Amino acid sequence: MRLFPIFLCCLLLTGCASQSVPAAVSLPSLTETIPESATTAPAATEQETIPVDPVRQMISDMSLEQRVGQLFLARCSADTAVEDVQKYHLGGLVLFGDDFEGQTPDSMKQSIAAYQEAAEKPLLIAVDEEGGDVTRISRFPAFRDRRFCSLRKRYDRGGLEAVLTEEEEKCRLLSDLGINVNLGPVCDITTDADAFMYSRSLGQDSQTTADMVASIVNLMGAFRVGSVLKHFPGYGNNTDTHTGIAVDSRSLSELEAQDFIPFTAGIQAGCGAVMVGHIITEAFDPELPASLSPAVHRYLREDLGFSGVIMTDDLVMQAITDQYGAGEAAVMAVLAGNDLLCSTEYAVQYQAVLQAVLDGRIDIDVLNRAVRNVLEWKISLGLL
Repeated sequence: MRLFPIFLCCLLLTGCASQSVPAAVSLPSLTETIPESATTAPAATEQETIPVDPVRQMISDMSLEQRVGQLFLARCSADTAVEDVQKYHLGGLVLFGDDFEGQTPDSMKQSIAAYQEAAEKPLLIAVDEEGGDVTRISRFPAFRDRRFCSLRKRYDRGGLEAVLTEEEEKCRLLSDLGINVNLGPVCDITTDADAFMYSRSLGQDSQTTADMVASIVNLMGAFRVGSVLKHFPGYGNNTDTHTGIAVDSRSLSELEAQDFIPFTAGIQAGCGAVMVGHIITEAFDPELPASLSPAVHRYLREDLGFSGVIMTDDLVMQAITDQYGAGEAAVMAVLAGNDLLCSTEYAVQYQAVLQAVLDGRIDIDVLNRAVRNVLEWKISLGLL
C-alpha cells in the first residue's frame, strides 16, 4: 500500500485539505504504522489534459477559403469538376442527368473516384434519385432496365413494403457507384392533383407519410447513404418555386398538425440533413423565402431539435435569383442558418460568401458552426 505522510492524513481528517485525493489511492487507517522513512509527500499527479476535439482541430487547420468551400454542394460540371473541386475547396457535388448520359457504371465510378481524388476533404456526392419524374440515373438503361417508380406509384402498388424494396435497390446502386447522398425522401403532403409536388409526394396522410419517411431514413442509414428530408416547411399544394415566388398562408398550428409530422419522424429516425425550400411561409416570415429566413431555421433547431445539416434547395431558382441575385442570396442563406448551399452558380456565390466573411458580415463562429455540421455529417457517412 502506498502511504501518505502523517501531516496530510491529519489535514484530511480535520477537513482542512484543499487537495482532493484520487479514488484509486487508499488512505491509511488510524491503526496503521507509517514508516519514519516516509518524510516527503508523493509527487503530484500530472494534471489531466482535456481531450482534443478532432473536428475542432480539423477546422482550425483549414484556411478560410477551405472552410467557405465546405459550405457548397455544387452542381457538377464534368468538364471542369476536378478543377473546381480544387479551386473552390468544394464540400460536395450534386450530379444531374447530364452527368450519367452516355456513361456506364464503370465509367461513372471512375469519374466519381477522380472527383474524390482531387478533393482535400472527401466529397459529398449527391443525386436526386427520387423515382418517377425525378430520376437522374435510372432513366438510362445502362444503369437500370427501367426507372425507379415514384413514391406514390410504389405505395399504391404494394404499400410500405414496395416502397422499401426499391429504396434498398436504389441504395445498393448508389453505393456501388460511389454516391453517398440521395436528396430524399420527399416529406411533402400534397392533395391537389394540380399542385407542383403532387406526383412526387406519397399521396397519403401525414402519419402514413411519416412512417414511410422514418423507414426510408433508417434503411439509407444502414447503407451509409445520406438522407435529406425535403422540402421544409413543406410544399403543400403550392406552385413551383423554380419559376417564381410561392406563398403559403396557413397558420403554424395547421402546419404542425400536418406538414411537420413527416419531418419530425425523419429527424427522430436520424436523418443527416433537411433541405429548406424557397416558399414564403407566412407563419414564420411574411417576406423572406423559407430558405433565407432565420425564423424558419430557428424553428428547425430549437422546436424540432434538429442538429444535423440544414441545406438550401438550389439557389439558382427564380424565386431566389429574381429577387436577390445569386451572390446576395448565398450570403443571406448562410446568415439565415444554412450549413450547405445547393449551388449552380457556385463560382459567384463562393466569392460572395468569402467576401462577407472577410468583411465581418458573416461572423467566423457562424462559418465554423456550419463547417462543423458538414464535417460531422461526412464522419457519420464514413467519409472522414
